[in-house]
Amino acid sequence: MIRPQPVGIFPLPASYLIVPSVAGADALCKQLLRGQIPENVPDSLCFYTLACAGETETAWQCLTDETPEGRYNRFILKSTPELYRDLHEELTGELTLLLDVAAYTLGYIDVPPGAGEVDAELRAFVLMSQAAHALEYDDGDTAATVLQAAVDAARASSPLLAAQLLSNLAETQHRYQGVSAIVAQNYRAALQLLDDSALSETRANVALSLGLTYHELAQGQRGALLEAVKCYQEALQVFSKTHYPELYALAQNNLALAYLSMPLIESSDQLRMGIAVQSLRETLKIYTPESHPEQWASAQLNLANALQYLPSSHPEDNLVEAVELYEAVIAVRDYTRDPFGYARVLANQGNALAHLGIFVHAKPKLQEALRVFTAYGDVDSATSLRSVLDEIEQNEHDNKGAQDGTISTSAV
Repeated sequence: MIRPQPVGIFPLPASYLIVPSVAGADALCKQLLRGQIPENVPDSLCFYTLACAGETETAWQCLTDETPEGRYNRFILKSTPELYRDLHEELTGELTLLLDVAAYTLGYIDVPPGAGEVDAELRAFVLMSQAAHALEYDDGDTAATVLQAAVDAARASSPLLAAQLLSNLAETQHRYQGVSAIVAQNYRAALQLLDDSALSETRANVALSLGLTYHELAQGQRGALLEAVKCYQEALQVFSKTHYPELYALAQNNLALAYLSMPLIESSDQLRMGIAVQSLRETLKIYTPESHPEQWASAQLNLANALQYLPSSHPEDNLVEAVELYEAVIAVRDYTRDPFGYARVLANQGNALAHLGIFVHAKPKLQEALRVFTAYGDVDSATSLRSVLDEIEQNEHDNKGAQDGTISTSAV
C-alpha cells in the first residue's frame, strides 16, 4: 500500500477510500495530502475524484479491478453487512483494520478495532474511530486522550488529518471541560497546519470556532475581542449568503457582537459600530422569525440597541428604525415565558421613543417595564427607568415640547 494515504482528509465517502498502487498514484496522493483534488487523473484513479465530487454511483462503476484495494474501495462506496463479513475473511493487514473502522462507522459492528502495530496516518485514522466510540458513551476524557494520540500519530505524515483531529480535540475539550486557553491553542495549531492547503471550507470552520473561543474567553478584553474579529473575518472570506448561509449568519452575528462589546475609546471604534450594524443587517438576511426565531430576535434586538447609540448625522432616522425593530420583537415575545426579556424590550423601545421626544408613547412602555422589574425585584433596572420617567416628567413640566425633549439614559 502506498504511504501516506489521504484518509480522513475529505468528506465521506472519500475520507475512507484508499489510493491503489497504480500508475499516477504517487502524484495523486501528494496532491490529496495537500487538500487538492486534481481535475485530470488516470482512469484507474478517477473513482477517487468522482467520490470527492459526490458522484458515488459513477465512482463505484469505475472500480472494476479485483485487487484487495479495489474490493475494499467498492465496499466503501456501496456496502452491505454481508459484503463486510465476506471481505473480513479475505482482507489482511492494514486493509482489515480500515475495513473494521468503516464497518464501525456504518453500524455493522459495535466496537472499533484496536490500532495494533499500524502507524502514522493509518494509526490516527483508527484512533479517530476509538475517540468516536468514547464519545458515544459520553467519555470525554478518554476521547480527548485518544484524539491527542491520533494528532501525534498523524502530524508528520498527514498534517491536514492532524489539523482536523486537533479541531475535534478542541471541540471535545470545550464540550467537556469548558472554554480554556488550551482549547484556543489547539484551534490555532489546527489553523497553522491548514496554512496553504486547499481545504478552504475546513479552514473557515476552524477559524470560526477559534473566533467563538476567543470571544468566550475575552470577558470584555479588547485584545481577545480583536483576535475574535480577525477569525470571523477570515471565515467570512469563505462563507456567504449563497454558500453556507447558516455559518455566514453565525459569523456575521458574532462579528457584530465582538465590535459592540468593545469600549468606545478610539475614533476608529465609531467606524466599528457602523460595521457592527451592517453585520447585523446581513445576519437578518438569513435569520427570520419563521426559520430561526430565537436567533432572529437576538439579532433584531442587538441591531435596535446599536442603532440607538450609533454616531450618525441622522440620529432620528436610526431611532425610528430602532423603535420599529423593537415593535417587531414585542409582537412575538411571550411575556409569560420570559417576563424580564419582554420588559427589557419595552424599556429599550420606551427609551428610543423618549430620545425622539415622543413622550406620549414612551411613558406607557416605560411604566409597563417598570412594573415588571419592580414585581420581579430587579432594583437596578427599576431605578434606571424611574430616572427616565422623572426626566420625561421634568421635560413635560417645563413645556419643552415633544420634539425638543432629550433623554440621556442608556438602554436597559
